[in-house]
Amino acid sequence: MSPQSTRFKSLDELRAACLDLPAGSDTAAVAVAERQNTLTKPPGSLGRLETIAAWLGRWQGRDMPKLDTVKVFVFAGNHGVTAQGVSAYPSEVTVQMVANFAGGGAAINQLARIAGAKLDVIPLDLDRPTGDFTQVPAMDEQAFLTAVSAGYDAVTNDLDLVCFGEMGIGNTTPAAAISTALFGGGAEKWTGRGTGVDDAGLQRKVVAIEAGLKRHADSLSDPLKIAAALGGRELAAILGATLAARKNNVPVLLDGFVCTAAAAPLARLHPTGLAHTIAAHVSAEAGHRRLLEALGLPPLLDLGMRLGEGSGACLAVNIVRSALECHARMASFAEAGVSEK
Repeated sequence: MSPQSTRFKSLDELRAACLDLPAGSDTAAVAVAERQNTLTKPPGSLGRLETIAAWLGRWQGRDMPKLDTVKVFVFAGNHGVTAQGVSAYPSEVTVQMVANFAGGGAAINQLARIAGAKLDVIPLDLDRPTGDFTQVPAMDEQAFLTAVSAGYDAVTNDLDLVCFGEMGIGNTTPAAAISTALFGGGAEKWTGRGTGVDDAGLQRKVVAIEAGLKRHADSLSDPLKIAAALGGRELAAILGATLAARKNNVPVLLDGFVCTAAAAPLARLHPTGLAHTIAAHVSAEAGHRRLLEALGLPPLLDLGMRLGEGSGACLAVNIVRSALECHARMASFAEAGVSEK
């Protein structure tokens, strides 16, 4: 994406967009809830399936939601901080995995097919890693805005539900750095083993994050500057895509730790910034459960996954489809001739 096509021309313009968010349709959400109360079941007996249906209605603006067009976006980027020995795999694996996605050989290909979702993989300057944030900002303002805009422009208003995922060797380190900067508590609290680093590798991650926080201390009061200085292109794109989904009335399933950390600045900028999202699962990566708690996002699934790629989000599409099928196809007490309480 060229600078000329960057949607947001400044951090202030992006910040203004993050502060001006539609609230969703109370009318549609109430209508969904009222229908739930007429269906042949004790009130509330389907638990989160009922609230998922209302969530779909609110953010689609429909009293009868639909899931005709579901899309999984996987954003891919490379990271300069891998020079600090923070990953068990070399950076060229990012490019190789993007090729694997294209060939249909990755987990996300299988999960998207089963979920009835189209997969769109968007590589972001893979031949040009971000800066090593222990030395320089990961992205300057222009590079950050370009990546945010790439994500924003990917999400169109004809989608019924989107899943976000990522691919980027080393990207659990930026995710932990962003989480530390946004929520505090020190790097060790948020840092996990990612692709499977040993104890020495884990310590290198902690040291790198602490160095980045110290170097960019002047940026830590601003969620967008945090995302630029400590993040990555794929994380910035997920932030932009999450914002675009809100603007376009498209509900979102968030994937694991990296994806959630990428979207978290929006929650720090606006008190309901992630209200249109559901946490699809809680990852086995150390900081994810803590991050979901900080954001008030209870996960749908807990399967010990830590792959990324949007894999957990894609699995959750099947739950959302189940919620909608019950909402749309169950009979009411009157239709079924069943006596009410």
